[in-house]
Amino acid sequence: MKNKKGIIEVICGPMFSGKTEELIRRLKRSIIAKNRVVVFKPKIDKRYSENLVVSHNNNSIESIAIENENDIIKLSKDINIIGIDEIQFFSENILDVCINLANQGKRVIISGLDKDYKGIPFGIMPQLMCEAELVTKLTAICNQCGDYASFTKRTSDNNDQVLLGETDIYEANCRPCFYKN
Repeated sequence: MKNKKGIIEVICGPMFSGKTEELIRRLKRSIIAKNRVVVFKPKIDKRYSENLVVSHNNNSIESIAIENENDIIKLSKDINIIGIDEIQFFSENILDVCINLANQGKRVIISGLDKDYKGIPFGIMPQLMCEAELVTKLTAICNQCGDYASFTKRTSDNNDQVLLGETDIYEANCRPCFYKN
């Protein structure tokens, strides 16, 4: 069954919660259902591959790395399902792009961090979550105590908001472990 009405779906949570894994799962199911699917990621994310979206569990799907969000509209003309990974790394313009696509009757599935390493809303994510028809908030497992984790804690001294990394500089934390000094 093909989409007739547009929708925005947000998959969010801390690092290591399975956001990309869930994005890939939804997109692969859409391919099985014979939908036309395209996947995008920010060009700065080269952690695993330049032309694949890859989860921490090494599941992957072909993607297009882009710098300009408007390219998503151009590259989605004959597509009915659009996936976007690491959406928090795009500019505020990504909100208009997602709304435009959904208003064209497309299903837009996005994934990204809802909070940065300081525990504050990350970039455009709050607005995207408000605009979305469906929000899935995932949790990880706290690296300190094993409880459910909703925070990403940076373990390095770098204070840049955008710092790509993995377990070498980030860990998942529950609320008490995140705020403990």
